[in-house]
Formats: sequence, C-alpha cells, structure tokens
Amino acid sequence: MRIIASPYLLPEDVAEIEAGYELRSVLEKAAIRDLERAIEDSRAARGLGKLGNLVAEGRLDFKLAYVTSGNRVGMYHEKIGVFRDDRDLVAFKGSANETLSGLIGNFESIEVFRSWDERGRERALRISRHFDDLWADRTTTLRVIPFTDAAKKIVERSHQMAAELGDSELVDYNGAPVTITSESKVGILTIPAELQVREYQKQAVGRWFAMSGRGILRMATGTGKTLTALSAGAQVAKMLHKTGEPLLTVVVAPYQHLVDQWAKDIEWFGVSPVRAYESTASWFGRASHLLDSLALGTSQGGVVITTNKTFGDTAFQNILSRYSGRLLLIADEAHNLGAKHISSKLPENAEFRLGLSATPERWFDDEGTAALTDYFGDVVFEMGIGEAIKAGALCRYTYTPVIVELDAEETELYVEITEKIARIFAAQQGSERADEDSALGALLRKRSNLLGHARAKLPALRKEIEKRRGDWHQLLYCAEGRHPLSYEAGAPEEPAQIDQALDLVGNQLQMPAARYTAETKRVERRQVLERFANNKLQVVASMRCLDEGVDVPAARTAYLLASSTNPRQFIQRRGRVLRQSPGKSVADIVDFIVVPPEDVAEMRDNTERGMVARELARVTEFAHLAENEAETLDILRPLRIRYGLLDI
Repeated sequence: MRIIASPYLLPEDVAEIEAGYELRSVLEKAAIRDLERAIEDSRAARGLGKLGNLVAEGRLDFKLAYVTSGNRVGMYHEKIGVFRDDRDLVAFKGSANETLSGLIGNFESIEVFRSWDERGRERALRISRHFDDLWADRTTTLRVIPFTDAAKKIVERSHQMAAELGDSELVDYNGAPVTITSESKVGILTIPAELQVREYQKQAVGRWFAMSGRGILRMATGTGKTLTALSAGAQVAKMLHKTGEPLLTVVVAPYQHLVDQWAKDIEWFGVSPVRAYESTASWFGRASHLLDSLALGTSQGGVVITTNKTFGDTAFQNILSRYSGRLLLIADEAHNLGAKHISSKLPENAEFRLGLSATPERWFDDEGTAALTDYFGDVVFEMGIGEAIKAGALCRYTYTPVIVELDAEETELYVEITEKIARIFAAQQGSERADEDSALGALLRKRSNLLGHARAKLPALRKEIEKRRGDWHQLLYCAEGRHPLSYEAGAPEEPAQIDQALDLVGNQLQMPAARYTAETKRVERRQVLERFANNKLQVVASMRCLDEGVDVPAARTAYLLASSTNPRQFIQRRGRVLRQSPGKSVADIVDFIVVPPEDVAEMRDNTERGMVARELARVTEFAHLAENEAETLDILRPLRIRYGLLDI
C-alpha cells in the first residue's frame, strides 16, 4: 500500500515556509506533531504500532504532499484511491470517510470506476496515472516527499506501546458493525447510571434551574464542579428533548489539559465532544458539521469544548455566531472570562449560562467581576472548603507556616514596587484594572514574583523536605520565570526556582522527581501524573499548570514556595492536595511566608506592615480550617505582635 497525505499546518508553520525555511523540514515537523498528539489515545498508538510492522516488512509506504505555488502554501485535500492486481484496476474519488460521523451523520458520496467496464475505463486509468504522478512528485504545484524515515521513531515507540497494551481492545477481525437505536439520542448528555450525585450537587443544580438556568456555582476545588455542571446540562437536554428541541453545549476551560479532562467526563455522560484547540483545521470541520446537524434536526444535541484562547479567536467566534438554536454555555474557572479581551465575546444568544469557580471575584478588578455577574448572573450556590471537609468531599489537613526573610536587595526592590503601586491607586482613585496589559497588573505580578522567588526559600525548603524524605505524593509549587532581580542591568543570571528546586530534590536528596509545566508535552504530563499516582515519583514540581482543575487526588503534601497573595491561587493550590483518595485521610500543607528582615532602614513602616498583613491574610485563611489551628497561630503570634497585627 502507498499512501499520500497532508498534515495540518499551523500559522507558525506557514510563516516559517514563507520566511524561507525548507518545506520538507516544516512538513515533517507538522506531521510528527499530528502523530504525537494522536498517540495520546492508546488505541491510536496501538494502530500506529501495527502500521509500523507493515512499514518494517516493506508492505506499506507513505509520503507527504502540499500545494506550493509562488508564495502560496495549501493543503493537499483530494480523496482518490486505486486498487490493482496483475490485470485490472478499480479507482475511486469522493468525500466518504469511515469516521462515526461520516457513516451516520454526514451526507457523503464516492464514485467508483473499473478498468474492465467501458463506461469507466478512461476515468479509472486517468486516476491511476494521476496517483503515479503524485507518487513520483511530477504533479504541477504539488510537492510530494517521503516521510517514513521522519516518522520512524514515533512508529517504533508506538509499536512498543502496542506490544505492552496487548490486543484486548482490538476490533474483532469480522468487523465492528455500526448500529443505530430506534430512538437515537446521539449528542444528548445523560447522567450515568453508576454516578452517585451528592445531595449538595443536586441542590446546586436545583438553585441554578430556579434562576432560569443562569448563575455561578462557587464550589471549592475537589467538590465535583464538573460533574455538577454536566448533571445540570443533562437535565436541560432532557427537558428540551421532550419538546424535540436540540441543545448545543459549549464548555470553555482555561487550558488544553483541562479540555482533555472535561472530554473524559463528557464521554462518560454519553457524548463524544468536539475538542477545539490548537490548529483550526483539526476541529473546524467537525464543529461546522455539528452545527449543521443541529440546524437540520438530524442531531438532538452536541458538545463543543474549547480553551479560553480558542474561544476568543475569530474562527471560533465566527462558527458560534452561525448558531441560533438553544445554547448552554458552561465556563470552567469562570473568573478568567472577566478579562476585557474575552468578556465582550461571550455569546448573548446563550439562553442557559453556568459559571464555575471556587473564587469568582477577580483580584483587584471590580469591573471584571461585575462583567461576570452581569453575564452569568449572581452566585446561586456556595460550598466552601470547610463545608466540603465536613461533608466528606475533601480530606482534613494540617498546616505548617515557615517564615523566611527577604534579603537586602529584595527588600529595596519590594519598597520600590510598592510605592509605584500606591502612586497608581492615588492617581486613579483605585479604578485602575489589574488586567494583564495594565500598569497595575504588571506591578502586582512583579511584586508577587519577588515574594515567590525570595532566595531564603530554597534553604528552608531543604529542611522541610528532609523531614519527609521517605514520603511519596509530594507537590512542589514554584514561582514562575526567574527572580525579578535577574532582569536588572548587570545582574548575574539566576537559575529558575523550579530548576533549583528539582536539583535540590532530585540530585542532592536523590528523590525521584519530575516537572509539570506549560512546556511539558501532554503525553509526558499524563505519564508524570501516572508515575506520581503509582509511587514511581516522590515529588512533582510545577508552576501554574497544577493551579486550576488538574486531578491529583494522590497528593498528600504540598509545598507552597510561590506565596501569592492572590486568594484564588492559594485556594486552588490548597484544593489540589485536599482531594479524596484511597488510604488518604489527612493532607499536609507547608507554606513559606515572606517577611521583611528586622531593622531594615529602607522599608517604611506602612510598607513593611502591609507586606506582613497580606501574607498573614493567607495564613489565617489556611489555619482556620486546619487540624492544628492552635499550633499554627502560636507559631505566628510573635510576628503579629511585632507588627501590631493581632486583629488579622
């Protein structure tokens, strides 16, 4: 068999080609990226492994094709095929494909021509010659290049994965017939029979319905916001199905790994969602088909799940604007949608609107918070961490604050940043928004980053980890980027905190450890979490990636090196380690509290006191619900007395 195909090119791929990069290397990189993404599904990896056997045996070869004409780069997209024996041939062309939607939902066709039939002989021979020209790279405006060598490593790895997985899930050799029930409910969310919906989740859904399907659920991390939202969606779909009205559900989540996590739960509710992120070409066709099916009444419902970024892009907004039917919008970590650049793009035609967040208020952004409630409605149900612990939805925890001091350089920079923040507030009367692109937002991030990177944290971390050197399931939250002083003119380059922490844990203390960051590929992320859960990694070091939504129920200890005063961050991080898990009854949170050094002249009294007050606000929140609250308050009493903060 010989196959010619075209990979999806991202805008940056096209830019590289237009900038003069070698076409072959760009195409190979794009195709490898497609394969890497595909084999995250074990079934796809198993299939690619089987193809690897055929390639190794010389029974299969494939090439890449792309349109090149002047400065234009396009996809090779025609659908043709040829079957030959020693005497005859059969050729076909058309749009039919063997996906589930192609077999059941689409309207597709192919034309078939046979060399022994006079009516189709010329067309059959013409398609055959066309394919031969393609294979030999003789077709005008097309480049066709070998790809087998470039994919060899992925194919070999897939072959190994296939061998490890075995054939238990392979399709029977007699085929897998597609059946359609007499009353098809394809696309309709349905609560799984085995799901035990908790009483508080039922109450949350009931209150949302009482507000005509609009509102925000303020539920602590780990209390099952996703399943609560999908249960609400299933109830809406059931209600509309009785009247014959289809429902489109759009779920918006901050990151790609959260989209994948949501997709698993949506599939459990009986729907295969369209995952819209990365290359527009990878999802646009499926999403368009779904909307057309809903408009024509050939589908009863469907789910599209996307990232915040893709949701705000023109392609997604254009496709969403085509839909005029019943629409449910679910926003995971809804606080993110209060930002200026995305709040204006929320669809006004969404009849049903559900926001999910443990902390819906936007930090230093009253206008953004108001935009959220104006769109989704008010908070209709609340369940804090204290209630969740009492209800058994989250586990109990102990809290250990570790006090560290800024050094002289850090103190000077802290004072400088704080004075700039104060000047902005004075000039704007507090109206300046803390968006990412605002001056206030930049200064707040810089100050938070300085506290997160305080140099005294690493020695203190070593002491704490040494106490737990034999323990498993430890999370280490590091500050993002580098120490702010590293960017000062003439300053020596300072390694990122996460690199220093991993060197400490992995090299110096010889504990199995790995990183989990935005740069970690999705396949590697899944492997890291699996190894962590299976006692093959003692420590996972992360930055923001583990803040929102990622399930790591096995985690028993969390070290909070990045001491943000943003309540959302520390509430999210606490929630990560409080999730229930077999054999886990109590979690341990170790929090590094940054204070100014004693007797530092550069620091004004108000600045110094304000800094400690912000840190203590977080500590008080953590200590209040901890098993060892009294012990924690005793540790902090001297600090409170020193700064006159006994009331916090």
